[in-house]
Amino acid sequence: MSLSAAPSTAGDAQAYADEAIAQGSQSFAAASRLFHEGTRRDVAKLYAWCRHCDDVVDGQALGHGRVASAHSPAGRLQALEEATAAALDGGSANHPAFAALRDVAERHAIPKHLPFDHLAGFRMDAEGRRFATLDELLSYCYGVAGVVGVMMAHVMGARAEETLDRACDLGLAFQLTNISRDVVEDAENGRLYLPLDWLEEAGVPADEVARPEHRAAVAGVARKLVESAEPYYASAQAGIADLPFRAAWAVDTARGVYRAIGRKVLSRGPRAWDSRARTNGAEKIILLIGGGAGALRSRRRTGSPRPAELWTRPRHP
Repeated sequence: MSLSAAPSTAGDAQAYADEAIAQGSQSFAAASRLFHEGTRRDVAKLYAWCRHCDDVVDGQALGHGRVASAHSPAGRLQALEEATAAALDGGSANHPAFAALRDVAERHAIPKHLPFDHLAGFRMDAEGRRFATLDELLSYCYGVAGVVGVMMAHVMGARAEETLDRACDLGLAFQLTNISRDVVEDAENGRLYLPLDWLEEAGVPADEVARPEHRAAVAGVARKLVESAEPYYASAQAGIADLPFRAAWAVDTARGVYRAIGRKVLSRGPRAWDSRARTNGAEKIILLIGGGAGALRSRRRTGSPRPAELWTRPRHP
């Protein structure tokens, strides 16, 4: 299965990356402008590869619509794994997303297992995996988001294991927030990420999450999910002290934006999914200022150990 027609140059990769981040995530694109130019360019490249993989597995373009493909999700995932391995081994890249990954992985010495941890998360989606408990869900959140935080931290110059753990924590919190925001849409598309034991406790059959008569009960489960993200947001905030100031500002701004989305889900209750929860322009400006203040405070903050009870990313030899 071919993912492109011709080898991509470094210029192709950067142009593709800049377009991907601009079109794929308004919140992330806004926060990324705070980075030093070199960091911003490499953050965009890593984002572009992650976005491309997500879209290929889902058969979408920038998270929307459907793209015709003769291959199954498993077949598309195998092609991604092969192209990723070739890029990380210094081979040719027949799509700008893989040229982007190759460039950023070489420049920042990103361990090769991390991109494959990300693809393993997509494999859970391709297999239609469901999660019995919060811990099982967090393993999935690591694959699709936590490991992205770890790779992004590498791009920002972080190497200490605890700093990488806290970067993972931010990715976990982001994904828990995303799941709470998209509960009904996901269910309508045949996907379920809420812990099955929570649904059973709430009296909601797993295949009826999208039904209006369960909306109040589902809102209660979503509340638990948003509340579960809070200690990971707190841990991530403590980790920004180890980042350069502009990176800390960008990360704390993104943290504030996603956390605000979770609070909107909470405040709306059963009406949380009548329209997509998002922050508006004025709110983003306030959160941008708050992120700068948080980055400044982090320069004076003394470190505290990461809470031992938090789920911790896997370690590789």
